[in-house]
Amino acid sequence: MANRYSFEFFPPKTEAGREKLKDTRSQLAALNPEFFSVTYGAGGSTRDNTRGIVLETKKAGLSVAPHLSFGGDDESEILELLNSYKDAGIDRIVALRGDIPSGMGATRLVYARELVEFIRKHTGDHFQLEVAAYPEVHPDAKSYDADIRFLKDKLDAGANSAITQYFFSADSYFYFLEACDKAGIDKPIYPGIMPITNYNNLARFSRNCGAEIPRWLSKKLEGYGDDQQSIIDFGTEFVTELCHILMEGGAPGIHFYSMNQVEPIKSIAQAVMQSHP
Repeated sequence: MANRYSFEFFPPKTEAGREKLKDTRSQLAALNPEFFSVTYGAGGSTRDNTRGIVLETKKAGLSVAPHLSFGGDDESEILELLNSYKDAGIDRIVALRGDIPSGMGATRLVYARELVEFIRKHTGDHFQLEVAAYPEVHPDAKSYDADIRFLKDKLDAGANSAITQYFFSADSYFYFLEACDKAGIDKPIYPGIMPITNYNNLARFSRNCGAEIPRWLSKKLEGYGDDQQSIIDFGTEFVTELCHILMEGGAPGIHFYSMNQVEPIKSIAQAVMQSHP
């Protein structure tokens, strides 16, 4: 069975960003990924932009998976969005909890399990459903084991597979797979992989989302100072090797967080996909 590879985009806010994304998408499409995914802002804050990029990608003849969460939206709005995707021939969705942006009137988070149940109730088996997994534990989780139970709930509710938050330690992913197996999870869990291009941005983002940068890696990247090219060169080499280790260890494929850039993710993906078709 062939390994599954996919790329993630976020919806650009400007016309220049949209033009750049078209070029990025075209270049990455040449690698024949299984699908592209498009993120969805907190509370549906990028709803229209997300839908626009998703439909444009579909019209280009490419397989695309919109991210979706309830956030501040009600059921009728989500159902309308689901039906518009279904009518457009889209058959995959990344179902997430999503955060409620400040100032919105929503009173509670709607968990991804509830969204999976809602999608299955209204659209049956039309959509292949992906959910999120956290090898290094979701920032809001009460415990490691509780987080795995949350994942199991989402998969038991009807999700087909999971995509992980990014990480930089293969051991954290493999240990997570063992723990999931012991918990009775038998559906595929695809590692999410982030390129390393700007250490300061990565460190800040990682603190916010609970992704661990190993101390040795942090010190190595800090040592390059403002030498961005050296950070990119080392980061590309490191992340490519991480992907090889994951694939050789039995990962079913990889989901690449492109950050809407062609490089270095194209070089990383190319090397991995050629070695592990």
